[in-house]
Amino acid sequence: MPSALPDGEPVPDDGSLPAPALAGSADRPLGFYLHVPYCATRCGYCDFNTYTATELRGTGGVLASRDNYADTLIDEIRLARKVLGDDPREVRTVFVGGGTPTLLAADDLVRMLAAIRTEFGLAPDAEITTEANPESVDPAYLSRLREGGFNRVSFGMQSAKQHVLKILDRTHTPGRPEACVAEARAAGFDHVNLDLIYGTPGESDDDWRASLEAAIGAAPDHVSAYALIVEEGTQLARRIRRGEVPMTDDDVHADRYLIAEDVLSGAGFDWYEVSNWATSEAGRCLHNELYWRGADWWGAGPGAHSHVGGVRWWNVKHPGAYASALAAGRSPGAGRELLSEEDRRVERILLELRLREGAPLDLLREQGLNASRRALSDGLLQKDPYDEGRAVLTLRGRLLADAVVRDLVD
Repeated sequence: MPSALPDGEPVPDDGSLPAPALAGSADRPLGFYLHVPYCATRCGYCDFNTYTATELRGTGGVLASRDNYADTLIDEIRLARKVLGDDPREVRTVFVGGGTPTLLAADDLVRMLAAIRTEFGLAPDAEITTEANPESVDPAYLSRLREGGFNRVSFGMQSAKQHVLKILDRTHTPGRPEACVAEARAAGFDHVNLDLIYGTPGESDDDWRASLEAAIGAAPDHVSAYALIVEEGTQLARRIRRGEVPMTDDDVHADRYLIAEDVLSGAGFDWYEVSNWATSEAGRCLHNELYWRGADWWGAGPGAHSHVGGVRWWNVKHPGAYASALAAGRSPGAGRELLSEEDRRVERILLELRLREGAPLDLLREQGLNASRRALSDGLLQKDPYDEGRAVLTLRGRLLADAVVRDLVD
């Protein structure tokens, strides 16, 4: 089941933000994340805030229905307009995630996007992305999204091997994600991503290479590759605990990452974030870069997180509770926190160090600077960028990114 929300101070009923949060907003990009919490089935490794029809039955009533979800989410977009007041920014990125957004009708996704266009306006070069499961779309669906303004789509491929997909409880068949890329291209999408997962119990190095090669052969311009994290409370965690499948160790994850870098770079993909590769600057995911660079975004939907001007808040998790709050004219916010300057400094190091451009050395305190010098001598940071005032990870440093970050934030 989904993980718990953090603690925080209450969100005002009208969702209003402290005045300092809006100061200087015109200088920061603004994005929207739209969360669609529905899935046909629950994957064994998933702890996202998603719900199947069985899980919602009897708990949310009509308010939690997929049929009227787009209208409910549009209510939050309108709330965002009221909260942000006369903020002049057009929206730079929109990302529809889940769950499986494409379980909704294509017209519903288009209406949600249209509401953002009406309330805020979209930048002329706005990036508009939706996630999609391969079995949840067809050529007509993709064409409708493209006509409605979407210009980027991200398919959950995970693996090209049936036995790996089975462990992950993925329902699509091998080859379907690659076909989806072709269908998206035919519909007019210039930017297509494939998501892959490595380190699944029972996966071999050869399986992983085959998945990478299948993804590359489909000709997306972006590939994301994530190590499988086994979260407590998931079906996969229970299976591992019962000894039904083995746990994958960190050394295997490291080997798989090196394989990914070798295969993807050999095919013309460049890393720009530890888990993300693109064939060009235009292929990079601008919405994720907005997160990594601490810009502003409004997260609409159950359990969605937002950040504006150093204020972070999160919505109630259950679709029924979310819809009830908006129907009553209240913010669906469950809690919020005001980030201190120190919080924001630490987060900048944590996030920007994962990027190809790295983090400025002037973000580091004395202990962090000393740690950066050790990381440089240990081959974890690149020398030329360091000499120019930036901490940029080497390939070995990317393998140990979390440890490097821990040292540098001291």
